Amino acid sequence: MTTAGALPAPAPPVNPETREFWEATAQGRLLLKRCLDCGSVIWYPRGICPECASLQTEWFEAAGRGRIYSYTINHRGEGAYQGLPPFVLGYVELDEGPRLMTNIVGADPDELAVGLAVDLVFHDTGDGSALPRFQPLLALWATVFSGDTPDPAGPEPPAVRQ
Repeated sequence: MTTAGALPAPAPPVNPETREFWEATAQGRLLLKRCLDCGSVIWYPRGICPECASLQTEWFEAAGRGRIYSYTINHRGEGAYQGLPPFVLGYVELDEGPRLMTNIVGADPDELAVGLAVDLVFHDTGDGSALPRFQPLLALWATVFSGDTPDPAGPEPPAVRQ
């Protein structure tokens, strides 16, 4: 299985409608657009709302959390992914609603399941942007509690039900 660090991070094509999105990824932020007229959250970044055709949109920062909506284990990649060991490609449904196609990293594929909670990580392209990818929250907590993270406080742990 390909590890997160072994996955290529090819630079994405950037155009005027996506420039702000990709610049934010280099800063570790995931921006989405919201329609100011109907309230729809828009994915992929564009200047027109696909729901109501409004041009009144704004950027906002997403929380970077979601759930695996669907995934597959790829055994044959193309382009920069050609010749790699198997890697996971999936759709993550963000807490804000949109579904992003992305890589699921940081976990054995046998540990993955539809509905599994995931958290955002970025992989630098070396070209002024970063690719948003997701790892299971369980993998994130394992690194936090093992002390492998640069911020030992990390995010708040999930609430424990009694």
